[in-house]
Amino acid sequence: LAYFVSDLIDHLDLSAITSVYEEEDRGYPPYHPVMLTKVLVYAYCVGVFSSRKIQRRLAEDVAFRVLAAGNAPDFRTIADFRKTHLTALRGFFEQVLRLARELGAPRVGRVALDGSKIKANASKHKAMSYGRMREKQRQLRDEVKQLLDQAEAADAAEDAEYGSDRRGDELPAELQRRESRLKRIREAKRALEARAKEEAAAAGTPDESAKPNSKTQYNFTDPESRIMKGPDGFVQGYNVQVAVDERQLIVGQAVTQETNDKKQLMPMITTIEQQSGDTPTQLLADAGYCSDANLVAIADTTIDAFISTR
Repeated sequence: LAYFVSDLIDHLDLSAITSVYEEEDRGYPPYHPVMLTKVLVYAYCVGVFSSRKIQRRLAEDVAFRVLAAGNAPDFRTIADFRKTHLTALRGFFEQVLRLARELGAPRVGRVALDGSKIKANASKHKAMSYGRMREKQRQLRDEVKQLLDQAEAADAAEDAEYGSDRRGDELPAELQRRESRLKRIREAKRALEARAKEEAAAAGTPDESAKPNSKTQYNFTDPESRIMKGPDGFVQGYNVQVAVDERQLIVGQAVTQETNDKKQLMPMITTIEQQSGDTPTQLLADAGYCSDANLVAIADTTIDAFISTR
């Protein structure tokens, strides 16, 4: 694989990366960008994503040392190179897949599909249920009223002490914060109510008066993310679907808000067809995709499916 990656990258268009250094009057950096690209692509192919682990492999792993030609860039150099050229590196995955096909890699045949909960850039502790929002809204409304009364009393006392021409009308900072929080809760409630109506319409029972379940969650940091059960407990995140072929090439990927995989089987088959340009002949999936609806739907296709029932 190391030699394959090396030869393949030698034939890729790396001008998006190399041109950055060709415009530099002081010449190329200490580590050649093509070498660093080979190391990164190979590392990701074999599942090594940490820059620190890549640095360790450059000292301990023969394949890494071959691709690096004996060089040993540190993890900060590797990480900075990835960040600087992130956009260009993304395009290489498509080139690798296309060239791999042209070089004789088999068409999409047996495909393995699975979903994984990926943590969102949000904390599950920032989510609040609809029922809790209503309770919190009442509580904050009472607090705001109390603070308004307090501010009014303070103004009257200061007017008497300092005179009516002196400033005494500023509301306490705590009141301003609670008002802003109350505004955000109102916005979140409207979003949940709109979501409930959309779900009712999608279910074929449109109801303008549809209300969200009192336990429905809304995250103030990332409203599109959902609380999901992952291997290490509940996380605020997304359900990422990935399909790979026998050569470990990714032939289909999607991100969904669904908390389980049951509704993702048939949509992912369509996604594989759209993203790889081919239909799988066999499909392997775990019990998360097993449902009566999926078993009936897959039976109507030409795909041989092996779906675990437990």
